[in-house]
Amino acid sequence: MTLPEGLSSEAARRLLAEAGYNEVAEPKRSAALALLGHFWAPVPWMLEAAVLLQAALGDYLEAGVIAGLLAFNALLSFVQGTRAEAALAALKTRLALTASVKRDGAWIELPAREIVPGDLVKLSLGAIVPADVKLVSGAALLDQSMITGESLPAEAGAGAVTYAGAMVKRGEAEALVTATGARTYSGRAAELVRIAQGPSAEQATILRVVRNLALFNGLVLLAMILYGLAHHMPAANLVALALTVLLASVPVALPATFTLASALGAQRLIRLGVLPTRLSAVHDAASMDVLCSDKTGTLTQNLLQASALRGFQGFSETDVLALAAAASSEGGKDPVDAAIRAAARDRGLKGEPPLRFVPFDPAKKYAQATIMRDGVSWSVLKGAFATVAALAKAPPEAEAAANELAGRGNRVLAIACGPAGALRVAGLIALGDPPRADAAPLLAELAALGISTVMVTGDAASTAAAVGKTIGLTGRVCPAAAIPERVAPSDFAIYAGVFPEDKYRLVKALQKSGHTVGMCGDGANDAPALRQAEIGVAVASATDVAKSAAGLVLTEPGLGGIVAAVKEGRATFQRILTYTINALLKKIEVALFLAGGLLMTGHAVLTPMLMVLLLVANDFLTMSLTTDRARPSPRPESWRIGAITGAAVGLGLVKLAFSLTVLAIGRFGVGLEIGPLRTLAFFTMVVDAQATVYAIRERRRLWSSRPGVWVVASSALDIGIGALVALSGWLSPALGLGAVVALIAAAAVFAFVLDAVKAPLFRCLGIV
Repeated sequence: MTLPEGLSSEAARRLLAEAGYNEVAEPKRSAALALLGHFWAPVPWMLEAAVLLQAALGDYLEAGVIAGLLAFNALLSFVQGTRAEAALAALKTRLALTASVKRDGAWIELPAREIVPGDLVKLSLGAIVPADVKLVSGAALLDQSMITGESLPAEAGAGAVTYAGAMVKRGEAEALVTATGARTYSGRAAELVRIAQGPSAEQATILRVVRNLALFNGLVLLAMILYGLAHHMPAANLVALALTVLLASVPVALPATFTLASALGAQRLIRLGVLPTRLSAVHDAASMDVLCSDKTGTLTQNLLQASALRGFQGFSETDVLALAAAASSEGGKDPVDAAIRAAARDRGLKGEPPLRFVPFDPAKKYAQATIMRDGVSWSVLKGAFATVAALAKAPPEAEAAANELAGRGNRVLAIACGPAGALRVAGLIALGDPPRADAAPLLAELAALGISTVMVTGDAASTAAAVGKTIGLTGRVCPAAAIPERVAPSDFAIYAGVFPEDKYRLVKALQKSGHTVGMCGDGANDAPALRQAEIGVAVASATDVAKSAAGLVLTEPGLGGIVAAVKEGRATFQRILTYTINALLKKIEVALFLAGGLLMTGHAVLTPMLMVLLLVANDFLTMSLTTDRARPSPRPESWRIGAITGAAVGLGLVKLAFSLTVLAIGRFGVGLEIGPLRTLAFFTMVVDAQATVYAIRERRRLWSSRPGVWVVASSALDIGIGALVALSGWLSPALGLGAVVALIAAAAVFAFVLDAVKAPLFRCLGIV
């Protein structure tokens, strides 16, 4: 049986050894099965079909080469997937739940996985129940919908049982842990924050565009087959032609590139003190144009201290502090309660525990305790001045004192006490939380990035305005009750006196006006607003519920993590945008190049084997773009599909003109036969792919920044593979060294030509 002082450290260690950690071991997927899974998807099916058809035609060498390249591509995707899973595993570790546990007579914070049966835990507002428990004191409103399916929260008092995963919506209670880990009702206490890895809306949009281009390529293929039939091409040649065009339409590296870019972006953010709870949050941060920011801990230092006391109606400052301490939770996570109890300890106040305590309720805006005073039961209220003054008799000077303290930027609480029906305001406590030194410059930096910041706080308007003035938020103050259905960031700089539901209303109002909203929150009741916002941000001191609802979790106070997330999100967006434009223009060019080659020669100018080799070789280069240097854009990003497609079409046609010109020179100028002509076509596609990447990786001129090390290395490898095929005669008749060098030089010149076309085209389409 657990004593009131909780388990001893020695007993806890013994029980942990017996019961194990409070977690459910995840079944590990076999690495072999994971690797085989990369052979069972639409893209591998296309390559596998090519292997079978080549073997059926008797081209065993070609079938073997394609099979080898298929295996290599699967291995590459497997390695990338393993890296992404490692990033997610790191996030899960950093987002592990904590719990308030009584050990050796003192309340301490422990990782939830270290809780053992028999522990005494505190269930505070906003907490997630860390294990199966039985309440022994206090009362709480518990949301058990995710466990039991009950649609409404249930009130629970002493003797009630609840399960791991339930959320505390109101109140506070102490509870005895009855089961942990696999023995809990749900059997999964440690997986309360699930990391998502599903495709984002942006990925789905780009995939739809690629699908549409594949349909375009299909129409081109149909026209080519009809041409071949009209000219009595052999069936084997028609099959090879069809395979080549279909392979050219497959976005081989698209899924892996999106995943790899997201995983690398998430790893960079982890190093910067920002934990994405889902990989898509990296991209979501790029599109945010409005940030609704909490005040405490984000714009201020979150170092609440009792900076001033005022006593009224016969109560001294010491009396006021003692009453406030009686109405403050001990061992919970409320920073206001912690500041008041710290001030009471500093003055040597050791009051008797209250007979009854009801913790702060965001809906009522006050906490309540019952104490004995001279043999009479008294109620003590602690909360916002306007709320408490409406419930108790306040002296005339109280309001003026509250306004004067709030005008200095303090958070002002009123303390009322007395027998039932005879409450009077005993005094005020001013809690000071100075603005962060970096708040003003970070707000200015967000503004320079095109993001408007508004302060959202439960403090009085005068307090919020005083803090806002010191950090540069000098616009109008909007009372919560006045939030309209539609609102622009320029309408108000500060929203004061807001309830949690007001934050949700504000996010909806901004979204209705066409804005992409980021929301900072820290409490359980902020969860709806965090979930509603395109990018929810849980601050460093947030509750577990808030972290569950958020897309980003900050590990350091202040806005620095948000600025870092915006910049990294936009840089990641730019890398994926480069890949996307590159992929789309290739799909346009290759199908039309094959059609033009068919008209010039009467043959397919690329074999399926050469096309697969080209796709896989180019994967080195396109995947390396996820590591490239990228400049965050100066404004919020969005997937403007029309502009992206227009850029791809324009650049693809320029690239097509280059490749067809080279092919025409080889066919009509030099008089090459179809064998060497195919080698020429292959190497042309290899080198002009390099020119394209170097031209479009920069939104400005191609010399504006140095490419990343991996881009240069991948480019060298790509050209090396192409040159090996072209010079050795391996898989295709050889070209002379002079022709290979001339093509490399021509591609280098073409890069500057393409860059000259790109610069005005990007400006015209607004791609920056």
